[in-house]
Amino acid sequence: MSLSPTQNPNRHQFPNPNSLSDWLRPRLPSDSFASWGAKPGTKNVHNLWLEISEGETSLTDSNPPTRTVEVVIVKVLGKDDLVLIESHQELSDGSVRTRSRPLSEKMKPGETVDSAVIRAVKEELGSIVGGCLGNCVRIVPGSYNKKVEERVSVSYPGLPARYVLHTVEAWVDGLPEGEFATEEGEEYGDSDEKRAAVGAVYCKKHYWKWVDSGSV
Repeated sequence: MSLSPTQNPNRHQFPNPNSLSDWLRPRLPSDSFASWGAKPGTKNVHNLWLEISEGETSLTDSNPPTRTVEVVIVKVLGKDDLVLIESHQELSDGSVRTRSRPLSEKMKPGETVDSAVIRAVKEELGSIVGGCLGNCVRIVPGSYNKKVEERVSVSYPGLPARYVLHTVEAWVDGLPEGEFATEEGEEYGDSDEKRAAVGAVYCKKHYWKWVDSGSV
């Protein structure tokens, strides 16, 4: 399977986080915008600026704006009809964010679903499965599904979001059968933009567990 790449253009719409903040402030409810990065489990304007700079997110020029992001969701299958979910995350600011969802990752511009699946497993489960990624990730044929959801973002309160969800099922070799945790390198750590947004919140640790497939 090699599905077409995402179409989200990699455009730098704002030169720095401050310019994005100035643009957003009059377009969003003041109490919601003030909670970004202050309310546990939320991200801040530095994170959103990085997403836009990396081409992962686009904003409509409206009031309020709508954030559009394409996401790959990997339902990792286990024994006895179990599916792996991320129960929660430990963030760099010390807060904990509840997830209760399968492995997911924002897609890069021009990235195919296949490539996004491999990258998602590498970034979020790589500290467990090691260097076998090319051989230990097997996408289930015919499992691909695409849908669009619109809802207010949990990470950015008050900001409407449009999620284009690309879902597949996959087998990943080398995972523990019980609950486990993985560590992730600093998000956007190797990008030039990261140095301009040192205040961004990122995930330090992922916590995983197996649940019945019927509950996902």
